[in-house]
Amino acid sequence: MAFLGQLYGRAPALLTDLYQLTMAYAHWHNGGHEREAVFHLFFRDAPFDNGFAIACGVETVLDYVERMRFEAADIDYLATLEDTAGNPLFARGFLDYLADLRFTVDIDAVPEGTAVFAHQPMLRVRGPILQAQLLETVLLNLMNFPTLVATKAARIAHAAGDDPVLDFGLRKAQGIDGGVSASRAAYIGGCAGTSNVLAGQLFGIPVSGTHAHGWVMAFDDEIDAFDAYADALPDNCIFLVDTYDTVQGVENAIRAGRRLRAAGHEMAGIRLDSGDLAELSRTARRMLDAAGFESTRIAASSSLDERVIADLRERGAPIVLWGVGTQLTTAQPDAALDGVYKLAAIRNDDGRWSYRMKLSDTPGKLTRPGVHQVRRFLDEEGAPVADLLFDEAAPETAWAGDTAGGGRAFDPDAPHRDLLQPALEGGARVAEAPALAAVREHARGEFAAFRARPDYPVLVDRYLDESTTALHAWLRERIERGAAATPESEAREV
Repeated sequence: MAFLGQLYGRAPALLTDLYQLTMAYAHWHNGGHEREAVFHLFFRDAPFDNGFAIACGVETVLDYVERMRFEAADIDYLATLEDTAGNPLFARGFLDYLADLRFTVDIDAVPEGTAVFAHQPMLRVRGPILQAQLLETVLLNLMNFPTLVATKAARIAHAAGDDPVLDFGLRKAQGIDGGVSASRAAYIGGCAGTSNVLAGQLFGIPVSGTHAHGWVMAFDDEIDAFDAYADALPDNCIFLVDTYDTVQGVENAIRAGRRLRAAGHEMAGIRLDSGDLAELSRTARRMLDAAGFESTRIAASSSLDERVIADLRERGAPIVLWGVGTQLTTAQPDAALDGVYKLAAIRNDDGRWSYRMKLSDTPGKLTRPGVHQVRRFLDEEGAPVADLLFDEAAPETAWAGDTAGGGRAFDPDAPHRDLLQPALEGGARVAEAPALAAVREHARGEFAAFRARPDYPVLVDRYLDESTTALHAWLRERIERGAAATPESEAREV
């Protein structure tokens, strides 16, 4: 069970925007609620100018869709809602329909931890339009923030090299859900552990921590605080040394460390949380080494992110453990992932797909029609060489195998893997969830592979591009004539 169920006891059906329910009601009222439709969930721009993102949140999505139910309390609440005229917003028959609703959609998803690029679908939802549309808000909620944090964590872990990074962000997170989901995403992105004990319980993430300034301030003298902590936790001592004066704090840590050693234990480390971390860490390292504590590690916190860590390492700071909080959990400087969920095809009464696209004067907001798949072509050693977005519902004879503008051609039988894999069929899982450690390892490999290739080719199949151009032109023509519909010529048989 994912953490939504563990926190709330269920997958809350009302975790949605009201207009999803009013649209669902309108589909039901008009009798079109069973029409098959295809939606894609993707982002328009990669966060942090990173070029790509690490997909995260997939397992939570699958758990939610599989277990979501409208419970009696949900139906009772919806029955109290009124329209602007004071009438019930929803008919009783529709509420009865919701009470019996079980999701039967198919979801294809990229494996969690996979590197994805802008406009590549992380999820493809196919099923009755009422169900598929109703999922929009919650799927974006469950994918956008974790993907953002996992990508941020991957950047931070990459900057730290082989040094472990710990998630210290719970206290700065946006609420309980934000804290828990951020800790899971941070671990997938590359953090070695978390201070968040609930995340440790829910997901099996290693938990870690030191002590606060408040511990030191509770005693008359800093050395008394260190000794008292060492008496209680002799094999778990990382002393926070900057409560009053950092150099004096290191001296007191050494005194406490000698007392520990005399009792058969070792001081694990010290933590710096303010000041010039590069200079203070060098001073602390000299003091520790001179006192015979060469194995004592130096940890640092204090508004760290990937840029600060990279700078400190470049300056030779002997810090080997990084506690990252605010910048990670709130994914600064990007407040949100620009994820969207768009309809791309709907089944006609004659069984053919009728393609749909959103027009916009902003080029990045124009969407592509069809049933999308991303094919990642590989070399002889299995390394990615290029991504190709194509229309999986196109007739076999329409496979172009080359890119828009004719820039590059691909053999469809060349080594490849399709990123979207079956995850739910008829609303039920097709495979067990992978272990979180395996997802983390996959994400680490993906980030390293694509981080080293800023010019990695991300391409669009010529057929899909031509279909987009043709539908775009047709819609523009219809607008100019004062009408809007999808032409019969744009329907596709599957």
